[in-house]
Amino acid sequence: MRHDESNRPHLGTSKRSDSRLQGTDHAVIAPVSERLRRFGIRADKALGQHFLVSEGAVRRITESVADMAGILEVGPGPGAITLPLSLAHPVLAIELDERWRDLLAHYCPDVEVIYQDALQADLATHLEALPAPRAIVSNMPYNITGPLLAAFSAQAGRVERLVLMMQKEVADRIIAPAGDAKRGALSVVMQAQFAVKWQQTVPPGAFAPPPKVQSAVLEFTPRAVLPAGWAEFVHASFRQPRKTLANNLRERGGAALIDSAGLAASIRPHQLTEAEWQTLWSHSKAN
Repeated sequence: MRHDESNRPHLGTSKRSDSRLQGTDHAVIAPVSERLRRFGIRADKALGQHFLVSEGAVRRITESVADMAGILEVGPGPGAITLPLSLAHPVLAIELDERWRDLLAHYCPDVEVIYQDALQADLATHLEALPAPRAIVSNMPYNITGPLLAAFSAQAGRVERLVLMMQKEVADRIIAPAGDAKRGALSVVMQAQFAVKWQQTVPPGAFAPPPKVQSAVLEFTPRAVLPAGWAEFVHASFRQPRKTLANNLRERGGAALIDSAGLAASIRPHQLTEAEWQTLWSHSKAN
C-alpha cells in the first residue's frame, strides 16, 4: 500500500475554517475541465471513468454529508467532489489511477490519497482512522459497481451513511418495491440492511466524457445487521427470478417451506414484501 505522505491531514479534525476560502486563487477552485486540461489527463475507458462536472450534482452530494465528521471517498479522480468535501471535513481518498497524483496534490492538498485498488483496500482500518460520524462517498465506476456495493455494505457498522453514484438502471433495481418486475436479490438485501433514499438523477451531460446512460445518486443509512446466511438465502430464492419461490428453494424445503410461511404456492420471489422475507427466513431456519 502506498501513501501520499505530503500534506497529510489531521484526521481527527472535524471542521475546517472558512478562512481557507478567503484569498483562494483561481487555480485551486478551477472547474474540472480546466484541471484536466492543465494536467493533460483524459478518461481511461478501461477503468470506466466518467468525471462529474455538474456543480449542482456535486453540491447535492456534499450537502448530503454535511452532518458527517469524517469522509472516505473512493475514486476521487480530478477531485470534483473531493475539494468541496475537504473544505468542511477530514477526507481520506482511495484511488487506483496514479495519474491523479500531481493534480490531487495541487487542488486537494489537505486530503490524504491512498493509491490502491479499493477492492483490495482495508476499508475498516481507513474508516476507523476518521472521526465519527462517518460516510463513504463514491462516484462508482459502472464496471465494478456490484463488487463495490458489497465492499461498502460490509462496512455498515462503521459508517452512518453511504452516498453512491451508479448507473440509473442499477439504482432502479435497488429501490424496486415488492411486486415490481425489477425487484431482485440486490433489492431485497440492500433494503433489508439500509434505509435507501433516491437523492438525484444525473443526466449524461453532467459528466465528461458523457456516458451512454443516465446515472443516479442513492443515500444508504444502515438500519440492520444481516444475519449470517441471509444474503445467500435471498440469492438462492432468485436463482431463476421468474420461477416460483418453491421451485427455486426446492433444495431448502420447497413447497413445504412456502406453505409453512403462509405464502401462496405460486408466489414468485419479486412479489414478497420485507415482512414476508423475514417470515420465510425464520421458517427456513426452523426446518
